[in-house]
Amino acid sequence: MADQDLVDVDPHSPGDASLPVFRWKQAGRTNLATRRQLREMGLRPGGQEPAARIECRGGKRFAWLYRIDLAKPKLPMTLAKEAALDRAMAKRQTCGTCRRRYFHCIPLRTLGSCLECFDGTPADPTSYIAHPAPDHRLAA
Repeated sequence: MADQDLVDVDPHSPGDASLPVFRWKQAGRTNLATRRQLREMGLRPGGQEPAARIECRGGKRFAWLYRIDLAKPKLPMTLAKEAALDRAMAKRQTCGTCRRRYFHCIPLRTLGSCLECFDGTPADPTSYIAHPAPDHRLAA
């Protein structure tokens, strides 16, 4: 057999010119990473297309893999982004009835309020910040 007859074959390529598919824990950490792994490294995909796909649970779940050498640094949090995030979290953590802001998200979608307002279960005073009373001197 001559050298020109040899062809380099990727064992992970599906053969239909699509992305290579790896099984769980078979991709290696040399040059590919998921979004979560990139985030842990302080990187982001940066607009690149996925380079491969990793599957688990018999192909029922998958994650895209990106090339680490093409990844870009994570963008820093700006004051405007931080303020928008705080407003969004305040809506998820504040009871509409008693106006307390909890340190965890409350079940607004299912209950509509905190447990204390819903069924009387007492809340731990260290788990929330009481809403300040309105100052009537400023209203005049």
